[in-house]
Amino acid sequence: MRETEILSLGPDPRVLVVAADDDLAGPLCAGLDALGWRTLTARTLDGGAAAMEDLAFEAALIADAAPEAAAVLKARALPRILPVLALSKPGRDAPGADLVMTGPPHPAQLALRLEQLVRGAVAEEEFALRQATFAAGGATLEAPDPSEKPLRVLAAGVADRRFLALSNALSAGGAEAVAAPTPYTAFDYLHESAFDAAVLWGGEDHAPALSIAAGMKRNTRLFHIPLVLYLRHVADLNLSELYNRGFADVASPDTPEDETAARILALARDYRRQKSIRKALEAARGSGLMDADTGLFTRELFAAHLARVAEAPRERGRPLSVCVLRVVYGREVALAREGGWLDRAMPQIGAMVSRLVRAEDTAARLAPEVFALALPATRGAAARLTAERIAAVIGCTAFDAGPERPPFVVEFEVGSAELQPGESPASLLERASAAVGAA
Repeated sequence: MRETEILSLGPDPRVLVVAADDDLAGPLCAGLDALGWRTLTARTLDGGAAAMEDLAFEAALIADAAPEAAAVLKARALPRILPVLALSKPGRDAPGADLVMTGPPHPAQLALRLEQLVRGAVAEEEFALRQATFAAGGATLEAPDPSEKPLRVLAAGVADRRFLALSNALSAGGAEAVAAPTPYTAFDYLHESAFDAAVLWGGEDHAPALSIAAGMKRNTRLFHIPLVLYLRHVADLNLSELYNRGFADVASPDTPEDETAARILALARDYRRQKSIRKALEAARGSGLMDADTGLFTRELFAAHLARVAEAPRERGRPLSVCVLRVVYGREVALAREGGWLDRAMPQIGAMVSRLVRAEDTAARLAPEVFALALPATRGAAARLTAERIAAVIGCTAFDAGPERPPFVVEFEVGSAELQPGESPASLLERASAAVGAA
């Protein structure tokens, strides 16, 4: 299941489309509907605003709309943060839109960008709730300024005129573009310093770019860095497959360099914001509210925060799910536990859980070998897939078991539950715990 399905809110439309006609938006709506992103089209801004009185949309798509369209729709959606993506003719502004694209994008590309924008909005809402939770516990949670340093973008591939033009456009946008001519140098740079996005040059052969993407998606530290594939020429490529491989965007050869740069910088800014939220939580480890060994929420802090998060679905119309991951006590793990090696591995395991969840998801340590996740805007089935993915990545890591013993791996049993109308947070957590190990 693609993560675009994670945000499904049932039969109601998820994307409001404001377009005077179907020339530009019609094919995109059909494509989004086919991917599960149900759309509702309004011919006028007033019509779109009226639709928002009865329906809670996750995002809005405006096509050559009035200049005030984005601001009007955002204000009408409050307290939910509404991302707005604008399709506009070259040279025409769309003030207030979170992202502007010229020309019709591929539906899979549009779905992924909508997902990223919605996830960013959910993260903003979630961080405000976390600040309230920490304040109630007597601690201050301040997000570092994401604009403190210039954005850094890795540009990987053999340079040619268009790739150099893109690097210049990134620099003109205020970013630091770092060139890496080969996959080897790309990974050297990625391991040596931090980047906010990576653009991979397709060239004549796309294999190096696909290799870099695959390697980054197998690395917990690099997993979330947004990847953009910059095509040198129109090739016989399956764009849906590329997005499934983990690319956040694919730029075609006929896309102007400045627009491609703007799209890359938008991804980089979102990622920088996510990192700032993670850094704020790391800085809170000394507050006495976090688990000292893993840096995750304690059981008590998680319970307090879950009670606050559970109110958000009622206020904003978003779902909420909870997952529980419990270590499986196989023979190797049992021996490691007896020797104290499992305890020594727990800080690393906790750090992996923290890095693998999205910025808007809350990870906690409920017991020495039990973890929990609160996933806003996520249905129960998709939440379970997220937890299983995290468990699978950790299961690929070998941990030290002491002298003269082979390294051991850790497996998890997983349970998940989705908040039901009228259900208490404690009941939700109990149901997720009871579901651990269920098929």
